[in-house]
Order: sequence, then structure tokens, then C-alpha cells
Amino acid sequence: MNRLQWIVFASITWITLAAAWTSPVQAQIGRQQGLVEANTASEKALLALPHMNSSVVKGILERRPFLGITELNSFLSQSLKKEQLTELYRKMFIHINLNTATKEEILLIPGAGNRMAHEFEEYRPYKSLAQFRKEIGKYVDEKELARLEQYVFVPINLNTASDADIQTIPGLGPRMLHEFKEYRPYKDMGQFRREIGKYVNAKEVARLERYVTL
Repeated sequence: MNRLQWIVFASITWITLAAAWTSPVQAQIGRQQGLVEANTASEKALLALPHMNSSVVKGILERRPFLGITELNSFLSQSLKKEQLTELYRKMFIHINLNTATKEEILLIPGAGNRMAHEFEEYRPYKSLAQFRKEIGKYVDEKELARLEQYVFVPINLNTASDADIQTIPGLGPRMLHEFKEYRPYKDMGQFRREIGKYVNAKEVARLERYVTL
């Protein structure tokens, strides 16, 4: 590589890195590998899960949306034993917020013991899932990292998130994507609740609010 080629190469590299540093990195739901989302799954999908029966599924459907995995766990614990819940949560869950999840929530992830709960908490605040992959990848292999990622999310910014980022919110279709964007810029979460509350009930607004921030 001659001097001119090197200068061109260095310039392109610098521009690429600068763009990466200055562009907002949008966080979202961890990449999924078939984990069922309890708040949005169909009745048929729920019935196909371990230890699910018509009575339990009916109870889930009547009580949705659950505002977190501990709320769902409290309901399911009335019918299922701890080992049954662990097996079920390998197939179904409600995502936890990496920045606010309690130790109790983290420990409901199958295979996530006290040490992993500590590591989850140590690197807060998470700005992106890339940060989660980097830090937790120090302790587990790629396969386990990918499995853990299914259970977590970092909230997206209401005012800057891309369409693709917004659509990672479970159960959010094209109409709600439009409504999310229509009221930009949001000045506070109160505005979000008022505007989105025109289209869904208060409990569903609260469910959606878990995935967003300003």
C-alpha cells in the first residue's frame, strides 16, 4: 500500500468510526430464539408450553397484560411448582429491563444464579445490547450469552428510535408504530401516557411504557 492509498484508507476508517461514535445507538429487545412472550402469545401457543393447561392459560389471558415477570410468577406459582416454573420459563417469559430489574426478576431466568445476577447489575446503566453482550460475554460462551439475551431489553428512546427498534416491542403492530411516532417529540412520559392512552387501556399503556424512555 503506497502513501496515497494509506491516507485514503485511514480517512475512510476515521469517517466510519466517527459515524459510529456520533450516531445514537438504539437499544431494543434481545435477539430471540423462540422464547414465547407471555403477554402477547396466542392461546394456542400458550397451550403448547410445558405444564400449561386450559385453566392456567385462561387465567393468563384474563389477567394480561402482566407488568413484569414477578407478577406473572405470582399467578403461576398458585398452580405450578418451582421446578415446573423453571422448565416453563425456558420457553416463555416476560422480558426484564436490564437497568431496573430486581435481583428477584433476574433469578427467575433459568440458570441465572446469584453470580450472574451480580454481573447483570454490575454494568448498569446499559446503553445498548451491544454493551450487554460485551460485558456478560466475559463470563459465558456465545451460546449461553445468546440464550440469556432473549430475556432482556434496554428501553428505546421515544424520540429517536427507528421504526425497526420500536417494532421490537412485543405485540406492537403498524398502527401503534404510527401512533408512537405521531406525537414526537415527547416532552415527558406523562405526554406518552395521555397520547397512547387514546388507543389502549391504562394497563396496556403501562406495559408499553416498560420498553421506552426519554
